[in-house]
Amino acid sequence: MTTTRRELLSAGLVAAGAAATPVLAGAQEPGHDHDHQAVPSDPTLRVKALESLLVTKGIVDPAALDALVDTYEHKVGPRNGARVVARAWVDPRYKQRLLAHSTAAIAELGYGGEEGEVMLVVENTARVHNLVVCTLCSCYPWPVLGLPPVWYKSAAYRSRSVIDPRGVLREFGLKLPDDVTVQVWDSTAQVRYLVLPERPPGTEKMSEQDLAALVTRDAMVGVAKVTVPEGAKL
Repeated sequence: MTTTRRELLSAGLVAAGAAATPVLAGAQEPGHDHDHQAVPSDPTLRVKALESLLVTKGIVDPAALDALVDTYEHKVGPRNGARVVARAWVDPRYKQRLLAHSTAAIAELGYGGEEGEVMLVVENTARVHNLVVCTLCSCYPWPVLGLPPVWYKSAAYRSRSVIDPRGVLREFGLKLPDDVTVQVWDSTAQVRYLVLPERPPGTEKMSEQDLAALVTRDAMVGVAKVTVPEGAKL
């Protein structure tokens, strides 16, 4: 588990706890009339300080926090979506089900639930490239992509993806030919989108597991294509 992932998830849980008990940050125990040290300004230290406080107060259970972190580290995240994509690449019948009834097909691999009650898979082809955004907030298919990246939630991405999708893609290093149509899909609380990227050429002999290792989060959002690393065994 990386420190960054732990701190990110801790921050989310701590924020939820802090919202429920807004007076804690400035509260003092009865009989304590002296000033306490201010919460550090550095975000990492602030997270650690708040987590420690909430654990001490019994508001946050460390075991529950560890379980939450483990869920998003090992069970929820882009690796789940990569498995879905790889299965669609090697199994034409599964691909048909995935495009026709996305949520049910994804559930066949054990993924679904909160923030992914209804998911729709859109396929990239040689003539069509799909880009996913949430213009209102940051709706995102957590069961298959995990937590949304910071750039996905930014106002710039949310607005410019609709106004100038090709410009946004170029900023991500993806320049599409003029004859390729770019379709932008706006995720909502009711439906969340997942891009089925094109399978890279020359990967016909790769196993499903090896194919899944090629698939990135960015490719499943639509800001990148799946590529084969130089020197990789095909």
